[in-house]
Amino acid sequence: MTEQRVEWGAVTDLRIELVDPAAESALQDWRHVHNLIVPPAAMSLDEVRERSGRNRLENAYLGDALVGCSTVRPPDGEDAVVTVIARVLPGFRGRGYGAALYENGLARARALGAGAIETVVLAANTDGVRFAEVRGFVETERYVLDGESDLWITLRLGSWIP
Repeated sequence: MTEQRVEWGAVTDLRIELVDPAAESALQDWRHVHNLIVPPAAMSLDEVRERSGRNRLENAYLGDALVGCSTVRPPDGEDAVVTVIARVLPGFRGRGYGAALYENGLARARALGAGAIETVVLAANTDGVRFAEVRGFVETERYVLDGESDLWITLRLGSWIP
């Protein structure tokens, strides 16, 4: 498991850890945050384990307290689009933890050779939409998954320089 200390403004004690697919507690922590933030896309433990084989999943902790999680999807398509998603539990928002997770995700995206950066936000998560827009993301698509009713938004970072 890779551990990293992140310093972002006043955020000096945040610990970001790579989710080890063999560590059930880390998978459960990631699943808890994901399912709380995006209940329409709730996943089982097996689905999280499978996703950890395709994407980089990380958890963020303040001491022993789980603060949030992130996903970095590898480059896709001719534009080499990397998707970066940062999720912070409601009780920890507005303190810079989301920004630290996001910046960490951008560093991973750059290391993967991203030609563009996107994020995906549940439209009902107005905090998440606002977070993305403040950082220069521009909406590119709104959609509802087949058989579902929840609205999702894909946003692309307009200022990304690979």
